This record gives sequence, C-alpha cells and structure tokens, in this order.
Amino acid sequence: MDADRMVASVAVLSDIHGVLPALEAVLAEPDVAAAERVVLTGDIAAGPQPVEVLDRLADLGERAIWVRGNADRALVELARGDGLDVRGSIAEWAAAQLRSDQVALLDTLPHPVTLRVNGFGDVLFCHATPRDDDEMVLVDSPMDRWAEVLATVPDAVSTVVCGHTHMQFVRLAHGRQIVNAGSVGMPYGRPGAHWALLADGVVSLRRTMFDLDEACAAVTGGSTFPEAGEWADFHIRARATDAYALEKLRSL
Repeated sequence: MDADRMVASVAVLSDIHGVLPALEAVLAEPDVAAAERVVLTGDIAAGPQPVEVLDRLADLGERAIWVRGNADRALVELARGDGLDVRGSIAEWAAAQLRSDQVALLDTLPHPVTLRVNGFGDVLFCHATPRDDDEMVLVDSPMDRWAEVLATVPDAVSTVVCGHTHMQFVRLAHGRQIVNAGSVGMPYGRPGAHWALLADGVVSLRRTMFDLDEACAAVTGGSTFPEAGEWADFHIRARATDAYALEKLRSL
C-alpha cells in the first residue's frame, strides 16, 4: 500500500488474542466491513484459537494492516525455542500450534505503522507506545510520562492509536489525540469485543456484543488448550474489572 495515499476510514482491532468468535462478531459489523482499512494493533494470536484467527485475518488481504504486539513477538520467540520459560502457559501452547508460514508472518510485522487518514492527517498506530511494543501507559498516566513515550513521534502526527492495556480511552497528551482501541478478545471491565473507528475526523469507540455462552462453548470445543474452558470463562466474560486491571497494570 502507498503510505502517502489518504485512507478514507480505518477500523482498529487490537488484542484479539486468538478468540475467533469475538473476531467474527467485529468483522460482521457494517462499519468494519465498510472500512477501507482494518488496522490490527498487535497481540493477535496469543490465545486459544491462534491458527484460526490468523487464517481469518489473512482473508482480509490488503485491507488489513498488521502491527506487531509484544505477544506476537513472544510467540515467534517461543516457536523458535528462544522464548522465556513459560511452560504450561497459553502462549507456549499457542506458539506450538502455529504453522511455519504463520510464524514467519508474525516475525515480519512492523511496529509502529503510520497511515494518512482522511480528517486526521498522519496517524501513528502502535501496540503499547510508539517506541516500544511492551511499554505501559494508562489513561491516567501523568503528562511527564506521556512526554517520554511520545518523544520519538514526528511533529506531523497528531493522533496516536494503541492497544496493549485492554481498556478503551481517548485523551489528549501534549496536543496529541491518544486513542486506545481496547481489546477484541480479552476485554477488561465489561464484556464484548472492543474496537475503534476512525472516519471523517471522528474517533468512535465501539463495543460489539455477542452471545457469551456460545462464544465460550465455541472456544472450549474448538481449542485443544487444556484449560480453554477456564480461560474462555474468565476472559470472554471480562471477569477482570477495570479497577482490578488498572491496579495491576500500574505496578508493571
């Protein structure tokens, strides 16, 4: 894709974490189907249905813009035997499921990616922060912290879109609009598949609801991860509250 060409609209899907029912629910949204580009801001496959999610996203072809997340990087390291010792984790299991072409795909993902979007100008898409795919900033992080993580962003960029913390927000930081699209597959605070739409100069934070019982059953029945049922119940039902998640993330 020509990086200098203006894109009419962008649907942002972050932190899918290998949950196919949540992904399918978002892809069925009319505004996602109509978006010129679908930007995937990282942590795409580390979850109970990694192969299926990557194959489904591949169907989007050139509409999809892929951005590396820390979990994507970890899957590549684990698949190649270079990762940390996380025996028994869903990341170790997911890495072992991936085909060689999927490992190669994840290994080539860029971070960050900048697109020109109608009504926004240059928009920088990243996973955690523009300079690091595993750095923690929150909606209430102080301004000096935001100054640090935005230090490498070109002056032409007035909007930064991220994920990583699994909670949606929009805020200003040093004159830049910061958008967190939330999480499609592992939301904190309330259930549903969370995503964002950038169109006509307006940011819309969206939540797609779907049948949680059916989704948990589909993940449990469609995954060979030994603890798929427990994983699905906790993450798809968003049993981690926003207050709990913020407290934990502040300590990282």
